Order: sequence, then structure tokens, then C-alpha cells
Amino acid sequence: GVHRQVLLATLGWFVGYQLVKRVEYVHAKVDRELFEYIRHHPVDFHAPTEKKTVGELLEDFHPIR
Repeated sequence: GVHRQVLLATLGWFVGYQLVKRVEYVHAKVDRELFEYIRHHPVDFHAPTEKKTVGELLEDFHPIR
């Protein structure tokens, strides 16, 4: 009956909530490790001196007709 549907909906919500919490924890842990690695190895992650525009990245368009 209805009580079973309420129970299963509550169970599904709880399991989903715990899974989302676990995934966010794992992603936060990976981010923390990556930022720590970047902080200890700044030479490997230097910023580019100048940014290219889209026009410099794409080839010129020549229609075939």
C-alpha cells in the first residue's frame, strides 16, 4: 500500500543523499590534492604570457563554390 511507497521513497531519498555526499567528498579530496600539487610545483603550471584570439586559432574560411 501507501506506507510501502512512502518507505521506499524515503529510502531512495536517503540513499541518493548519501551517494551525493560521498561523490562531493571524493571530488573535494581530489581537488585538494591537485591544488596542493600545483602549489608545490609552480614551475610545471606557469601561466601563458599572452592569450590568443579566436581569429588566431581558427583557419581562414574559403567557401568551395
